[in-house]
Amino acid sequence: MRATRDISDRHDLDVLLRRFYGAAFADPLIGPFFTEIAGTDLEVHLPRIADFWERALFRTADYGRDAFAPHAALHSARPLTAAHFGRWVQLWHATVDGLHQGPRAERAKAQGERIALAMLRRLAGPGAATGGTGGGFVPLAALELRSVA
Repeated sequence: MRATRDISDRHDLDVLLRRFYGAAFADPLIGPFFTEIAGTDLEVHLPRIADFWERALFRTADYGRDAFAPHAALHSARPLTAAHFGRWVQLWHATVDGLHQGPRAERAKAQGERIALAMLRRLAGPGAATGGTGGGFVPLAALELRSVA
């Protein structure tokens, strides 16, 4: 059964992010970035990332951290590619769609796409390949086209 309620508050974000990170940590492609390389403690990470999304969707939280720096550190340890960001987007979309439907849910998915493209370009350079190589990933090139339309 598809969810019919939009993302409405911080509690919704907490549930959404906990489900998303559960899937991301378990994912064979991107999970090692969280579990092995970064050693992410979800209980520490969750309030910070919820602040980020609360700011992005509701403009109510204060988020003053540098979201790029941890990704740059990960990229230095093991390069992040279009396939990694594509998988992140795929999991993000699936999680949002599994729980919510509405304007904020659509904004959360669109924002996730923009973040993925921006991170990849900053890490790999403006000419970074965004085409993906199959495997069921959302090709970042498709996201790039969608963002122009």
